[in-house]
Amino acid sequence: MLTFSDTEEKAVEKAIAALADMIPLEAIEPPHSPALTFPGLEIRLHQRRVLKNGIDVSLTRLEYGALCYLAASPGRVFTKAQIFEAVWSMGSESCQSSVTNVICNLRKKIEPDSRNPTYIKTILGIGYKFVSGE
Repeated sequence: MLTFSDTEEKAVEKAIAALADMIPLEAIEPPHSPALTFPGLEIRLHQRRVLKNGIDVSLTRLEYGALCYLAASPGRVFTKAQIFEAVWSMGSESCQSSVTNVICNLRKKIEPDSRNPTYIKTILGIGYKFVSGE
């Protein structure tokens, strides 16, 4: 943590004000939709919540991470290694069973029928993809 004396703080404020006058600044707009919405499923990113048919679904950190990763790019096929590296934030040596277990548990929680998934499809020999459920 940085601390400034009153004199130092005023100097920093003056420097920032001078830079702001010299550099054109643009307002950054937040994303219009802080949620991913699909038929029967809503992922509220700003609240870190998932709703299935309007009812909260309790997910682990890894389940939520995998769901968001896949749902952010509907239709795109991801390998198990890509999912592992993105969600676990580490290298993908021997990731196969970890990803498979998380997807299996996730399907039990969000799919209408986990044996016949609507949202998370298996692409044999490659990995998984999220489909919009339409």
